[in-house]
Amino acid sequence: MKKILALILAVLFVCGALAACGGSTTTEDTTADTAEEPAEPAAADFSVAMITDYGDITDQSFNQTTYEACKEYCDTNGVDFKYYKPASDSDEDRVAMIDSAIDEGYNVIVMPGYAFAAAIAQTAPNYEDVTFIALDVSEYDLTSAGLEELPANLYSAVYQEELCGYMAGVAAVKLGYTKLGFLGGMAVPAVIRYGYGFVQGADAAAEELGVDVSVNYAYGNQFYGDADITAAMDTWYNDGVEVVFACGGGIFTSAAEAAAKVDGKVIGVDVDQAATIDGTYGEGMTVTSAMKGLAPTVKTMLTAVADGTFEGGKVENLGLVSENPDENYVQLPTATTQFADGFTAEDYAALVADMFSGAITVNNDTTITAADNAKTITVNDLGNIK
Repeated sequence: MKKILALILAVLFVCGALAACGGSTTTEDTTADTAEEPAEPAAADFSVAMITDYGDITDQSFNQTTYEACKEYCDTNGVDFKYYKPASDSDEDRVAMIDSAIDEGYNVIVMPGYAFAAAIAQTAPNYEDVTFIALDVSEYDLTSAGLEELPANLYSAVYQEELCGYMAGVAAVKLGYTKLGFLGGMAVPAVIRYGYGFVQGADAAAEELGVDVSVNYAYGNQFYGDADITAAMDTWYNDGVEVVFACGGGIFTSAAEAAAKVDGKVIGVDVDQAATIDGTYGEGMTVTSAMKGLAPTVKTMLTAVADGTFEGGKVENLGLVSENPDENYVQLPTATTQFADGFTAEDYAALVADMFSGAITVNNDTTITAADNAKTITVNDLGNIK
């Protein structure tokens, strides 16, 4: 019996030694393989939370585009993603949602809209290990909110809205519309730049063609449509306005509702709104849309986070980067713009090339009035509708 027990113990000892040797060999082989073929960064290294601003992810504008860009990137790359909607339009509730997202383990926070300035100022410096990506939040917005220095974990993109506004103004007049309207949301810098660019583009096209053009110019003082704003748009269209540039999130609904009653036209904003507007209010209603590259910005910055090239501590002003219309951060949609003899796709490409080269310049001074941007056309500055 003792001999048998001794034999068993001897066998176990040998097997254990062999296993230990085998384990060491396996580790060395794995290390060698890894050295030859570096592993891809793990998607679990970061997770993404998006916080909505005034609206929600079905606003068919700023929030929805940002949400869809985040979700598409995260779904494609296996990154955990969640969006948060503040309980109200307040800095306190935006901060609460940022805190909640971070408490739940999200370490990349994406925020669309200038309204996030105060929330960023209150949170970004306190979460140095969290990456903050903001869209349309200017350095002025941030410093006004009390942020003395841009933290290294913050990147914000702002856009040269005056450029795509200018393109839309040129397109409208060259496509034969001479009675125009600009309906802005709130008179914040981004919306003002859209409007002033639109006036300058219409003015330049009117001067080139030698036609009389007028623009009704007003703000709804909110980023959504309602009965009062729709009534004002009814008046505009009934008085002869042919196309309204509806610039301010969901405020386009009031312009589109009024346009549908008289076969009027609208111009969309921020994203290509043709499918949304035409599908809801009437085929062929949307002449074009003045767009900025929200989705490309989101995808570029999330990719930078993933590959370790993210650079924070700055606000970038994005605009034209190419003569190719489709490669820029501000543009008209070539697929849905209602090009015709007066303004063809080739005319649009030539316009972009002239703007990129500097042959055409657009004023972005928001301290002057809308009428100050016009040399030839008439601007009826109507102030705030509400």
